[in-house]
Amino acid sequence: MIRLPLLDATRPEHFPDPRKALNDPNGLLAFGGDLSPRRLLAAYAQGIFPWFNEDEPLLWWSPDPRCVFHTSSLRPNRTVRRRLAQVDWHVTVDHAFREVVEACAAPRPGQSGTWIVPAMVDAYAHLHEMGYAHSVEVWEQDRLVGGIYGIAVGRLFCGESMFSRESGGSRVALLALAKLLRGWDFPWIDAQVTNAHLVQLGAVEYPRAQFLRTVAQLSQLPGQRGSWAPFTSLAQVTDQAAAD
Repeated sequence: MIRLPLLDATRPEHFPDPRKALNDPNGLLAFGGDLSPRRLLAAYAQGIFPWFNEDEPLLWWSPDPRCVFHTSSLRPNRTVRRRLAQVDWHVTVDHAFREVVEACAAPRPGQSGTWIVPAMVDAYAHLHEMGYAHSVEVWEQDRLVGGIYGIAVGRLFCGESMFSRESGGSRVALLALAKLLRGWDFPWIDAQVTNAHLVQLGAVEYPRAQFLRTVAQLSQLPGQRGSWAPFTSLAQVTDQAAAD
């Protein structure tokens, strides 16, 4: 029988030691609590994130190993450059946050549901209004063709999800995000759980203990709270690819 700690409703910043998360299922740490801004920000600053289905209690995770993108190594390759030469796309930041989250929540081929339940959408939209959650949008004229969103805690960006409606849409969003974060000395994008697609995009794995040590440092550094919409240097995706 699995015995999980129940989070204290009166102490939103308090979580069990993530190094004590279960091995099976990998990283399951605790249940309960809520999706309040205080609890979510405290979780990400400790290397913990919520992940649950609509018919489950609120579950909190810190898997081992941890999947990470280095912003310094995410740059357009030949395939991306070729794709960008074929399309007329542009990129914005924090212009359509909820639309990106809802697009990420849409069931994917072969899936019957989504873990981005309505309560999650509302919680991250609240964090966006507070200046902690951000999105990158890829557009073809006025049609959203790709995007990514996540949470910035100190100088760590915690990626939550990305989507594509056209081939390469999510990759371009990820590359644009990495370029923006590099300029602010954000070294990592936390990608949480490893899968083949993330590895293909350039993600690497770190042992949880090493990940947590780095997160403890990055989360305490001054970050970039507030809307990122004014940063329009990413407006032309093709120009950005050429610049890199």
